[in-house]
Amino acid sequence: MPPKAKITKEMILNTVLKITKETGFEAVNARSIAGRLQCSTRPIFTCYENMEELKKEFLDFAYEYYNRYVIDFSHTEDVSPPLLLPLSYLAFAEEETNLFKLLFINDMDLNMTEAKDFYHESDNEKRAALFSKTIGVELERAKVIFLDLFLYTHGIAVLTAAKKISFDRNHAEKMLMNLLSALIHQEKPDAPQR
Repeated sequence: MPPKAKITKEMILNTVLKITKETGFEAVNARSIAGRLQCSTRPIFTCYENMEELKKEFLDFAYEYYNRYVIDFSHTEDVSPPLLLPLSYLAFAEEETNLFKLLFINDMDLNMTEAKDFYHESDNEKRAALFSKTIGVELERAKVIFLDLFLYTHGIAVLTAAKKISFDRNHAEKMLMNLLSALIHQEKPDAPQR
């Protein structure tokens, strides 16, 4: 009789990813993971002290999945560079609804008392700096535009994930470009209209 395969953290995280994508993170528990892996719950608690530890590691794993999604989107879609993040975010909300809800609604690690709090998250600071170079607007002004564009996009994405509106790439791109042009013009009136 061959020895049983060793259950690894990677196997567990990939299983949690599959369950989350299919039915939502609410369906994830030790039994559902064990059922998919065809093992007892013991290997799960050998790898993780408890389900909270697993969830914390899974959130990082799922966020990396989202980052790969954005990179793949940039390689497969013809997108104006300043609209890459907003359009990929909207597509993710439509295509990976359960993951979007987990990462960007239920467990979004963003506490904003003031608008500037958006930039306490280091990824947002880096993205805003790249965005600034892409649109040719000084960083502090670009950060205002980037945040406004994010808030607008997030609203559309939440409505898309909730199935309240349907995602239409061309229409969304036009809406986002119109908003972006207006925001750039507001922060830099001498900028050419797009």
